[in-house]
Amino acid sequence: MHTEPVITEVDDRGVATVTLNRPEANNAYNRELIEGLAAALDQLEAAEDVRVVVVKGNGRFFQAGADLKWINAVRGEDIDENLDVSRMTAAVVDRLNRVPLPVVSLIQGGCFGGGTGIVAASDVAIAAADAIFSITEVRWGLHASIIIPQLADAMSVRQLRRYALTAERFSAAEAMRIGLVHQIVPPDQLEEYGEKVIVQLLGNAPGAIATTKEHILDYSHGAFSPAGFERIVRSHAEARRTAEAEEGLASFAQKRDASWPVAEPTEA
Repeated sequence: MHTEPVITEVDDRGVATVTLNRPEANNAYNRELIEGLAAALDQLEAAEDVRVVVVKGNGRFFQAGADLKWINAVRGEDIDENLDVSRMTAAVVDRLNRVPLPVVSLIQGGCFGGGTGIVAASDVAIAAADAIFSITEVRWGLHASIIIPQLADAMSVRQLRRYALTAERFSAAEAMRIGLVHQIVPPDQLEEYGEKVIVQLLGNAPGAIATTKEHILDYSHGAFSPAGFERIVRSHAEARRTAEAEEGLASFAQKRDASWPVAEPTEA
């Protein structure tokens, strides 16, 4: 039985399956999972025989965003530690977005917060019909800066302005309507439909795929500069240390609504 937080397997066709493996935490990310994803990308980028990358989640959920218990512990550390955590998280999503291989995500169950960033960084996203999505960060006094470029590319700035501000949950059908996923399939046929896309990708020239993807990204929100990368990293790290984040994470831990200030109505 695999116990590592990320499992990477490559079949004899060159199809690499990267499985997020914290089912007991709904695959919520912590340092170990992020480092596992980075190691998987190191392995795949160095391999000459890998043609396609498939990202999956083990258990009920595809990916439940950040492990908020871990985030709460990180927020108590100094700014350098917070910057390090934000930087390595942003770097993994950016690398997944730019890797010169086609990336296919197969989404089941819940896909929240950073999980939506993984989906947005994928080239093809297929969701089970009963999957549920949410860009949750503002609910906890945080924000999604490090995945906003990829989300803006996937679902448009207009749709992102709604869903990243409301943090509301939305269905697989709505995720397809707004462009976050490409296809909805019956839950028990997720692997089958994923295989159809894999076969289609394997029928195309790998060098041409890599170059096409590179040029598409040249015109994307995700093609930010090093200075832009550092700006979103610092903003992400600093948000974690605010009073809003303290209250939002406390509300999560205590299973209650956050006590955000509400303006009193004014008389006309």
